[in-house]
Amino acid sequence: MSGFRRKSPEEILRSISQLRKGRLKIIIGPVSGSGKTYHMLNEGKLLKQQGLDVVICAISTMQRSETVQQTMELERVPSIHWRKDGKEFKDLPLEAILARNPEVLLVDGLAHRNRKEAKFKTRLEDIRYLMERGISIITTINVYELDGVDEIVYKRTGIRAEETVPADTLELADEVRLIDVSPETMLKRIDEGVLGDQTLPALARRGNLGILREISLRLMAEGVNDSLEKHRQELGLVGPSGAAERILVSAQYHWNGSLYVRRGQQIAKRLNGDLLVVTFVLSGRKLSKDQQMFKRSIRKLAEKINAGCKELPLPHLRKLPSMLVRYAIQNNVTRIVMGHSQKSRRQERWQGSIAGRVLRKMRNVDVFLMADRAKHEGERILPIKAKSSGGAEPFRRLSSKEIERKIETIRRGTFKIYIGAAPGAGKTYKMLQEGNSLQCKGIDVVIGLLETHGRKETAEQIGELPLVPRAKIAYRSAQLEEMDTEAVIARHPEVVLVDELAHTNVPGSRTKKRYEDVIRILESGISVISTLNVQHLESLNDAVEQLTGVRVRETVPDAILKMADEVELIDVTPQMLQQRMRDGKIYAFEKVGLALGAFFKIGNLIALRELALREIADDVDERLESWDRNTTQRGPGHRQEVIFVCVDTGPRAERLIRRGFRIAHRLKAEWYVHYVHRGAAISDADDRRLEKLRHLCERLGGRMEVSALGRHRNIGEALLQRMGEVRATQLIIGQSRRPLWYSLVKETVVHFMLRRARWIDMLIVADFERAVSEEGLQ
Repeated sequence: MSGFRRKSPEEILRSISQLRKGRLKIIIGPVSGSGKTYHMLNEGKLLKQQGLDVVICAISTMQRSETVQQTMELERVPSIHWRKDGKEFKDLPLEAILARNPEVLLVDGLAHRNRKEAKFKTRLEDIRYLMERGISIITTINVYELDGVDEIVYKRTGIRAEETVPADTLELADEVRLIDVSPETMLKRIDEGVLGDQTLPALARRGNLGILREISLRLMAEGVNDSLEKHRQELGLVGPSGAAERILVSAQYHWNGSLYVRRGQQIAKRLNGDLLVVTFVLSGRKLSKDQQMFKRSIRKLAEKINAGCKELPLPHLRKLPSMLVRYAIQNNVTRIVMGHSQKSRRQERWQGSIAGRVLRKMRNVDVFLMADRAKHEGERILPIKAKSSGGAEPFRRLSSKEIERKIETIRRGTFKIYIGAAPGAGKTYKMLQEGNSLQCKGIDVVIGLLETHGRKETAEQIGELPLVPRAKIAYRSAQLEEMDTEAVIARHPEVVLVDELAHTNVPGSRTKKRYEDVIRILESGISVISTLNVQHLESLNDAVEQLTGVRVRETVPDAILKMADEVELIDVTPQMLQQRMRDGKIYAFEKVGLALGAFFKIGNLIALRELALREIADDVDERLESWDRNTTQRGPGHRQEVIFVCVDTGPRAERLIRRGFRIAHRLKAEWYVHYVHRGAAISDADDRRLEKLRHLCERLGGRMEVSALGRHRNIGEALLQRMGEVRATQLIIGQSRRPLWYSLVKETVVHFMLRRARWIDMLIVADFERAVSEEGLQ
């Protein structure tokens, strides 16, 4: 529609009605008792403090003291009470609410069904009616009360929703916020009787709580991804954002086409990505009977595994690489799965290979070349039964060392992390709130290190919590302060609160990083509650830079997250974060404009939120898998993988190492990082660089190997030999940066591997470039 065309009277009326319409915010949680109502009421109080007219109606406090306390400061419109089958229900008095005409109404139970004589059948219809009359709504719902999700939950947990709302209900909301809660916290609430006697028996099972939590996180991540893609489209950006995986399988109507689709499915499942399948058919050429049969088979398989399937006309075979690349970029693909070339070196030099031409044209998309194992090993990619994770024989007597290790594990303090998508999410506030709650229960809690950043609301949460004075460290001509770890250990409280886990200590401190101090405290038998932003996880460093353009310098190893007994996400919508920023609740007012135009841009906040949701969902799935492999959302593990990462001393080596770690972690695989050097000795510059790479490998729990070229004629041969020795199943290597003419004169390591390592799966990691606009593709 032209921006200069005069609007019709009907269009003008629609625009005015949209301006007058109230806004909708939905607070969603995995289960009843997760804290949705508490957080809704807290938001209502904050809005009231900002001068808005806020009322509550049909609120379900379940007589929980903290929730009841939240209602005291808010005006209540009496609800209509009625009973059915011995249960009491509350309906909204629509006319009374309209007569009161507040700016904001807080109401529980979005999935509630009204009494027979009510104006509308459901609360959702009530809410839409009130919104049309200019009243904004904040409401709550459980994840299993969404149509479609309820069936998934019932099959996996036996929990059945009494009522549901349509599947697209969340799309009606201007904002959706998730209240994440760990199974451990929910079980404590059940044991302490906080949730009353209405708790479903099925909720008392830890596995069920984990399943519900993961479903909630993934559902939210999908919704956030949709909003991120919409935002990028508005900016004219194309290609993958970096927050989510989208796998594209390029398959032909051939006997191995379904194998490629299956491999793509395995990758998509373990990386929690979407799966697309594309086939190219030469224009004007009819399919043979065999091709028609393979086409039906591939389409049936794609439909079964819920993968999008597209057939595109191909004018000429030489056009296939460019068409495949364009289709991948337009569909925000992060990885293409295709087969190795079957051509000889001479044929590739004369005719070129499809994979080679795809690699030359591709930048931000990885290319995964699948080995034809039927030819080399006589096997296909099929699931195998994983080795038992139990390990120990049930009737074997433990050795003295094993007994000592078990005792140390028992002595170690418990570790809880509050994680957020960005500064200002409320992690420190929540940590202090929990500290006060524990202190009220008679537990000895101290603050080891706190950073309020001048935030008044955060400082007010300190309450009566004792603070361990910081240690003063002389650095150059200044006196700097750090957490006094020795004093914390000497004080020996039951629980210590430690803010900003990724912080780098002042030079001269006993440890380099704060997380190392936390490990010492835990080993002393003291429990720790700490805070962390998702962008500080080591393996996400490249993804965060791709998303935001900012390279985060302070990181923690991913193993720290795995070490935690509990991880809870503090989910805040980008709109709330930006408002907090404008209100001066995150940074000082003089920094607000700069922050909103840089790291706190709406696109960055959406992307970081999705990254956080997916990372915590993966963490939940890992924990579920460690309890029971059958409960995992990502399906069982497949053939045993060994990942082999080839690096040089160039600037992208860290990116390859992080990628290798994340893939190995997702696939439960062994992983090796290998560097081959020419000549008898390594230069000082290369030695320093290798030491840095070796340190990164160790931080991620891996080990880096360095070997000399020796008797081998080239680096490729040396790498092949080592890959054979460790029985590697997947090679990870960076895309060649050599110009086209170089490969015609001399073979690069990548092209050598493409020709000689066809027996192994290869992931060729793309060089990262900032997102381009639509005009950049023309």
